[in-house]
Amino acid sequence: MSDFTRKIALITGGTSGIGGATSILLARTGAEVIIVGRNQERGLEQENFVIAEGGQIKFFHADVSNLDDIENFRLFVEKEYGRLDMLFKNAGILLTGSLEELTDEEWDRSYDVNVKAVMHMCKSFMPLLKKSKGVVLNNASINGLHSYIKGRRSYMYATSKAANIQLTKYLAKNYAPYVRVNAICPGMTETNLFTNRDFSRFKDVNMLGRMADPMEIAKVAVFLLSDDSSFMTGSVVVVDGGETLK
Repeated sequence: MSDFTRKIALITGGTSGIGGATSILLARTGAEVIIVGRNQERGLEQENFVIAEGGQIKFFHADVSNLDDIENFRLFVEKEYGRLDMLFKNAGILLTGSLEELTDEEWDRSYDVNVKAVMHMCKSFMPLLKKSKGVVLNNASINGLHSYIKGRRSYMYATSKAANIQLTKYLAKNYAPYVRVNAICPGMTETNLFTNRDFSRFKDVNMLGRMADPMEIAKVAVFLLSDDSSFMTGSVVVVDGGETLK
């Protein structure tokens, strides 16, 4: 695993799940990590856990769909760190429903968090990333790549993640060679996105017969944020236990 000593990493949705696991791995390898999230209790718990391990981390309480919040923590990063090397836009929301149940409010909320927040984060932090020749990683989903299994209700989630993937590709084209931009597409993962925590219902969803542990996805995320992936930009990396083969 790469040495991230003196590297500054910003992770949205970094208080738990894939973002939380990624913050732990980056801190263990020397990075100074900033995690952003709406849940202050979870954020402070994550901060305390990483510090107890000897890592460097700071929790910033913010909603990435709020432009004022983005501007506030951009100013914080500039003042406290003066640079940014890695931006992992991991925050996401999962809202589902049948076509008949869809509402404008839920549709807009899905796109505000899963697409618009990604765009606004890039607008705010790209100048810092260009200076450091940094890396952007967007957390998309295999749901943004294909549709499958009759009866799925992921209209909002799947289409917003497809937009996330296309946004990744355009960012990669427009900011090369200064900033590398990639997307990671996890399959079913044990995260707080699911309100029903009975994960046994997903045991047959992929070729490995289980859901991913967040740390398994985080290991790939860390690779994509590191110099080990230095010849990758515009890549869409699937980590799904063979789910797309089902």
